[in-house]
Formats: sequence, structure tokens, C-alpha cells
Amino acid sequence: MPENTPARPRSLLLVPGLLLSLLAALLLHGGPAAHAADALQAESAALSGGTRAESEHSGYTGTGYVGGYTDGNKGSASTSFTVSSPIAGTGSVKIRYANGTTATMTLSLYVNGARAGQVSLPATANWSTWSTVDAPVDYRQGANTLALTFTAADSGNINLDSLTPAPPSEGGGGNLTHEAEQAFFSGGPEKSTSVSGYQGSGYLDHFTTQGARAVFSVTSAAASGHTAQVRYRTPDAGRATVSLTVNGTRLRQLTLPGTSGSWHTLSTDVPLRAGLNTVTLRTESGDNGAFQLDGLDLPTAAANASRGASLAYTSHEAEAATTNATTIGPDRTYLQLPSEASGRKAVVLDATGEYVEFTLTEPANALTLRYSIPDSADGSGIDRPLSLYANGTHLRDLDLTSRYSWVYGAYPYDNDPSGGSAHRFFDETRTVIGDFPAGTELRLQKDAGDTAPSYTLDLIETETAPAAYAMPAGYVSATGLGVTPDDGGDDTSALNSAVNTATSQGKGLWLPKGTYDISDHINLSGVAVRGAGEWHTVVRGKDNKGGFFGRGGTSTIQDLMFAGDATYRDDAGGHTAIEGDFGSGSTVQNVWIEHAKVGLWIDAPTDGLLATGLRIRDTFADGVNLHKGTKNSEVSQSSVRGTGDDGLAMFSEQQAVTDCAFRFNTVQLPMLANTAAVYGGSGNRVEDNLLSDTVNASAGIAISTRNFPPPPLPFSGPTTVARNTLERTGGYEPNWQSKFGAVWIYADHSDITTPVRIEHNDILDSTYSGLLVSWQKTVGDLTVKDTRIEKTGAYGIEINAAGAGTFSGVTVTGTKDGGLSLAGGFQISRGSGNSGW
Repeated sequence: MPENTPARPRSLLLVPGLLLSLLAALLLHGGPAAHAADALQAESAALSGGTRAESEHSGYTGTGYVGGYTDGNKGSASTSFTVSSPIAGTGSVKIRYANGTTATMTLSLYVNGARAGQVSLPATANWSTWSTVDAPVDYRQGANTLALTFTAADSGNINLDSLTPAPPSEGGGGNLTHEAEQAFFSGGPEKSTSVSGYQGSGYLDHFTTQGARAVFSVTSAAASGHTAQVRYRTPDAGRATVSLTVNGTRLRQLTLPGTSGSWHTLSTDVPLRAGLNTVTLRTESGDNGAFQLDGLDLPTAAANASRGASLAYTSHEAEAATTNATTIGPDRTYLQLPSEASGRKAVVLDATGEYVEFTLTEPANALTLRYSIPDSADGSGIDRPLSLYANGTHLRDLDLTSRYSWVYGAYPYDNDPSGGSAHRFFDETRTVIGDFPAGTELRLQKDAGDTAPSYTLDLIETETAPAAYAMPAGYVSATGLGVTPDDGGDDTSALNSAVNTATSQGKGLWLPKGTYDISDHINLSGVAVRGAGEWHTVVRGKDNKGGFFGRGGTSTIQDLMFAGDATYRDDAGGHTAIEGDFGSGSTVQNVWIEHAKVGLWIDAPTDGLLATGLRIRDTFADGVNLHKGTKNSEVSQSSVRGTGDDGLAMFSEQQAVTDCAFRFNTVQLPMLANTAAVYGGSGNRVEDNLLSDTVNASAGIAISTRNFPPPPLPFSGPTTVARNTLERTGGYEPNWQSKFGAVWIYADHSDITTPVRIEHNDILDSTYSGLLVSWQKTVGDLTVKDTRIEKTGAYGIEINAAGAGTFSGVTVTGTKDGGLSLAGGFQISRGSGNSGW
């Protein structure tokens, strides 16, 4: 029975005496017991009342299917299965059937002799097309009999192929693939360990407030349906309800039968896209949220990356490919080309016939190239082609430009080459290339018509870009509200009008495939804006202007690209791609951002924002800044590269940023400053990220009270840096003539006396010291635990500050200057497991 059907009766209903006798016999003499996830073939089950094995129609599994659910057998036709359950509790069953009648038909589900309810079986395209429905089942411990029966109250007339039971799971264990306490949650849920029997390290409680949500990041190898087991409990016998949403689209209300305090599971279908998905349980209007959530079991989903983002693409470094050209690097010297390349190496094509050839390791239909070509003499940029081949056949010319790269002079830099100190050499371009299998040779070659003096190639990223998405229910199309994409005209006013109309109708705004040109903000006040996909819907800025501006309310921005037109950093006049107040419980998902001043600049009173699945490229300032007063928000599963300032930052300017997190992100090559930084605040976390290749005036991760000005508010609570991998991070600050460590604790404008926890990190190949603690203020409660520092250009640990800290399980190897430099009066308490310093 679908989850949104009315509550089913638990009592035994009156049925004809013959049928009762038949069901009793089936309880005693059913077939072999099946367990969870075993598909039971109907033709091998106990058949009675006129049901029979058939094979006339194709598409069945096993050796056939069961027919005979005809009007002549109404009141008696039944198929019975025996299922074993490890515990008593609520689970479900998946019924595979065909219904070529063109109308929804019904059967009754009996569980251990009691009618559990009526199952609706929607029509299929024909008798050779098969579908499935799920129905909840209250199992008893041990053997159970499940019978699908054509009673007098049913319409019957279907064919039955199989039944797949999903009994409740045991408490404890560790078989959940997605633990609730590791998900993103906002709007009410809290971690708890008060009730025993949960899996993992806890569960989530308090879903009763409307808007309470838990969001799981789930990866699928292909676009397909999956079955999820929701593990939950209710404190009493009352049923709980909650809404299931996948990738921003509400699928259904789940009805969770009461468990009277036990942990049980409910099975439900989950359609996933290829790659990263969000699966959300959220208390909507009409839900009571009266449950506690242990997590999801999605055994057919792919594993997420253990650190860094689960990316949709495969990266291929140019220096690792086949080439007849010159490889430059490794070199970390600021203002030199290799210093801004991934891995500090690249390949230069500067003669006709030179090439780099990559071999696809996965099928692909789309490509992104990171490259550099020389600038024009006046700094305005040049446009030049580069030839792309597949298996020796010319596909097309890629259009490359230096318009968005190359800046000069002193901070904040400009486009005037007379200022010298040229840097920001690289840009990126993307293109759809057609469908190619793994093993295809993609060649980028400088042909006679490719007239840039040189082409420096850093990497390509290849992927299978999905087809354009269709408009989901609950949305209105912008093209029906006066917005015309692809005409080159300014769509700002029309888009703002369409947003207002959609909001007034209680709907979201759909942006079909196309390019929408804007020159100012698109204002959002509690509305969802979705596109047809990052490769299909493009919102394009103009003259350093344009972007989405949050003005309160719960909003969504999803499945589109923002292509900015910034060519230099203009802090006062330039716009940010996504900026402002996003109210409570907003979402930014699957958005590609390039050439903006900043990717995301989020302000108070934003509470519970989730930004996930982002690609942020080549901004002129920060990639993301969770700014003054933002709380309970998270940036996760995102790739950030080539920013002009911090890749990811939390800045407690005037108001504290609290309980926010950067989790499972991949951040590369900020041109200035750090891959991740926390400036003041409380309860903030930097966890499970891959961070690499900082360039100038930079740490990998900075925990700092630096006075910019203005300075951030002092830290008022704990800060956690855990399970990150940092490679080739840290850098030189030429204005201060200072060398920054890969992880940098910097007490500048105010003391850092609240707890700072540095745990389970891998700090590899640091440009200078692995861990730096400085400087004129006190760092009073530092814990460094189970951290590996391997290969440094200075010390393993360098401390020049007052204060104290505890170190355990910290190993240091391969240092240039030694394991430890200690000054400033800092007191170290050594626990066990330290070595090398």
C-alpha cells in the first residue's frame, strides 16, 4: 500500500469462512521462508482459489508469473508467500505486477491471516509492462505469511510476478549507509543518544516543527530507481508522517507506523540522478514529524568520497597525459605560471603540431579545460581558438580567451599591465563534445590556425552531462511569464516580474534551457528558482553586475549556471552571484558559478542554509563567505577553484557566525589567501575536505582573528578542524615577509581562548611549516590529535605565541628545518603517540 494511503486497520476483518480456512492452511504450509531483499517468484508461491502459473506475456522475472486473478475467481484467488523476520516490527513489501486494463485495480494484502489493507495497482502500458508498488507490513518475529488475495471488495484482474519483502532490521549493528547524525539538518532536529538501539554515533530527534529537515548526500552510479530503508522509531503507538523530497522535488508523504519505542524500518522507492543527489526528510504542512531518525540504508547507492566532494567529473592532469610539448614545473614561486597550476605543473604548446592527448577512463559527452593564453598589451584580453580531436578526427575549435584572467599591480589588482606583477593566469572553458566511450583519445593540439603565442594546459575534466531536466510539478515557466531567453536582451526586469508572479501563485519559477542575460539583482523572497541543469540553463551577468539576491524567506536556487562578466575585483560596485539573507531552511544546489566577484556571500539572519553540489570557478574575491550572523548553515559536496581570495570563509564581522560547517569539499588554487578560513564565531567546523595548492599570502586552513580591518568578533565557542587532507598548502606573504603554515592558528586582534580542535588531519608537502601558531595574542585551548605532518618546507610544528595546548598522536616526518620550533611562552602538554618532534 503506498505510504500516503489512509491508516490501515490492525484488527482481523470478517472474511468468508472458506477463505479463512484457506489462509490458515497457507500459514501452516507456505513455501520456503525468504529474507530481506530476496525476490520471491509468485509462480513458486502457494497458489489457491484459481490462481495459476502462466508465461504468456513477456517481461516477467523467474520462470513465469501468476494469473487467474479474474472475475470468475473473485472472493477466492490468492497467492501466499512465507517471509522470515529477525524481529517484530514494521517493514514493507514490494509487489511486482502487470495491469493492462487501463484502470487502477486492487488486491487485499493479508499478513499472518489478518487483512492489512487494500493495495492499489495502477495501470501499466500493457500486459508485458511491469511495475512495482510498496506496502507497509507489520511483521512478527520469525515466519510470516503474506498473501495477496482477490476479495469481494477488490477489482483484481492483474498478473503477479514477484514479491520482495523488507522486514524490520535489528537494532545496533552498522548497516546503515547514511547515518542521520552525519546528514545536514536544520529547522529543529538535534543529535541525541538518549535512546538505545541506534546505529552509528547517535540519531536525530525533534522533527515536529514545520521545516525541520535532514538532508542526505547520496551518490548513484547511474540515473535509476533505488529502494531506501528509513530506520526510525516513534515514542508511542501513534503514526508519524514526514515528506520525502529528492533533488528538490517532493515525492510523497511517508507514513511511519507507530513502533512504541522500538527501532523499525520502512521501505520506499527513491529515484536518483547519476552522480550526487540530495534525499531529504522534511516536515511539511500536514506532517506531524513525530519520530526519531536513525538514518537511511541505500545498499544500491554508490559510496560517497571519504574526503572531498563526490564529483560528477573525472579530472585528467595535462602533465600526466601523452604530449610532445614542454612540461613546466613544479614551481611554487609566486608570479610564475606553474605556481597557479594544479599540482604546480602544466604543459605549454607554443609550436604548431604540439599537443596533449588524454585517454578517457569513463564515458563522456562534455569537457572542461583549464588553460592560460597570453594577455593583450592593453590588458583587455585576446580571443584565440585551440583544436580538439577525438581519435584523430577534428571535432571542433575551443574558443579560449584571456579576458577573465591576468590581473596586475597591487591588491586588489586591475587590468593595467603597466602595474606589473602579472598573475591570475588561468581560466576555464566548457563544451559538449558528443558521446564517447572509455578509451577514446582526446587531443588538444595547436594547429596552424590556433594563433595564440602559447597555450598552457593545466587539466581537463570529462563527464556525462545529463539531458535537460523537465519542469517539475509546482513550478511555472518563466517563458510563459514574459521572459525570453537566447535573444541577447536584458531579462532582469522580466525575471523579477516572473519571480513575483510565481511567488504570488505559491509556485516556484522554472527557467527552461537557454541563456538569460541580466544586469542587476534577481530578488528572492521565499521562492524556488530552478533550471534545466548546469549545462543547459545559464544566467549571464553583465559588466560585473547581476546575481541572485536573497531578501528573506525560504528560497531555493538549483540546477543552473551563473556566468558572471567580472574582469577585475570591484568590491564596492561589483555584484556577487548569490548574496544576502536566505531566511530559514533555504537551499542552493547544483549551481555552477564563474567570473563573479564572489560565489556566495551570505548574511544574517540566514539560518539553516544548505549549499551543496556547487562548482565555483575563477571568482575575483572569495568563493564562499558565510558572513556576519549566519548560523546553522553548511557548504558541502562542492568544488571551488581559482578564487581571488579565500576559497571558503566564515567571517564574524559585527555578528558571530555560529554552528556552520564546510564539509566534504574540494578546494584548489586560491590565488590569494586560504583554501578555508574561520574568522571568529562559535561552534564552526571544517571537516572532511580536500584542500590543495595555495598561491600567495596563504594557509591551507586559517583559524584567525586577523584585523582586515575590520577585525572579526572574538571566538566565543569551539572551532573544529577534522579529517581534512591538505596538499601543497601554505605560502609567503610578501607584504609582511612572513611564511604561513598549512594549518595556521592566528591570534591577532584578539585572543583565541575558546577550544580549537585539530584532529585526524593529513598535512602533506607543505610549502613552509605544517602547523603554525602565532602571534601577538594568546592561543589558550588548543588540542592537536591524531594528525600526520609529512614533508614540510620549514618546521613540522612552529609556535610563536603565548598560551597552551595538548598534542597526542601527532607524527612529523620529512621536515626541512626540524620537527618543532617553540617560542613565545606557549606551553605544550604531550600526550601519547607523538613522534618526529
